Amino acid sequence: MRVDVFTIFPQLIEGYASASVLGRARSGGVVDLRVRDLREHATDARRSVDDTPFGGGAGMVLAPAPIFAAVEAAEADGAWRPLFALTPGGRRFDQGVAHELVGMQGFSLLCGRYEGIDQRVLDHCCDGELSMGDVVLAGGELAALVVIEAVARLADGVLGNEASTTEESFADGLLEYPQYTKPATFRDWPVPEVLRSGDHARVARWRRAAALRRTLAARPDLIEARGGILPEEATLLEEFDAGDGTSAPAEPPDRSG
Repeated sequence: MRVDVFTIFPQLIEGYASASVLGRARSGGVVDLRVRDLREHATDARRSVDDTPFGGGAGMVLAPAPIFAAVEAAEADGAWRPLFALTPGGRRFDQGVAHELVGMQGFSLLCGRYEGIDQRVLDHCCDGELSMGDVVLAGGELAALVVIEAVARLADGVLGNEASTTEESFADGLLEYPQYTKPATFRDWPVPEVLRSGDHARVARWRRAAALRRTLAARPDLIEARGGILPEEATLLEEFDAGDGTSAPAEPPDRSG
C-alpha cells in the first residue's frame, strides 16, 4: 500500500513514521510512505506556499499553484488517488474509514496549515476531505499520522499478533474489554478471578460482558448504533455481575487540590 503525504513540514511526518508500528510497516515493505514537501514546488526565492486571503482577514492561506504542481508531480511518479485533504469540515475519520482505506492499493493526504487551503484545491484537486472531529489543529500533519497509523496497523503483517485488530475497541461496535497484567494484586486491587482461572471459554464470555458493560457506561451511542443489546448479550451481562470486574472503572480521585 502506497501513501503520499503533501505537507510543508515533512520532518514532522518522517520523524514519527520512522519508529514503532509505522517504522516496521515501512521497513517491512508493507507501507510505501512518501512525504512530499510542498515548498519544493514554490516558484519564488523564498519558497512561498501561502498568501494573504482575498477579502481580508487574519492569517495566510495555502496557495493553489504549489499544491497542484506537487500533486501532479507525485501522480507522474505513481501516487495513488483518492487524495484527501485533512480539514475540520471533512468526513469524520473513524475505524470504519480506516478499514475502507486499507482495502485500497494506496491513497494520498494533503496537510492544511494556517487559515486553510485555497478552495480551488479542494474543489478541483482533491477527491474528498477527512476530519479528526470537532477540534482545530495547527496543521494537518498530526491528523495525517493518525490516518496512516490507523490504516497501516490493519494491513497484514504489520502487527505481531493478527488478533490484535479483531479484539480491540470498535472492531465489533464496542469498546475493548479491560486489560490487566502482573501482579495479580496491586495495592489491594486484585485482577478479576476469572482471568486467573485458566478457563478460556469463561474468560471469553467475561471479556464480552466486560466490553458490553464498559460501552454501555462510556459510549451508549455505540450500543444504540448497533441496534441495542441483543437477548444473548443481556444473558451474558446477567452471568457476570458488576462484582465480577465487568463494571466500568470508577472515576479517578480529584487530585487538583
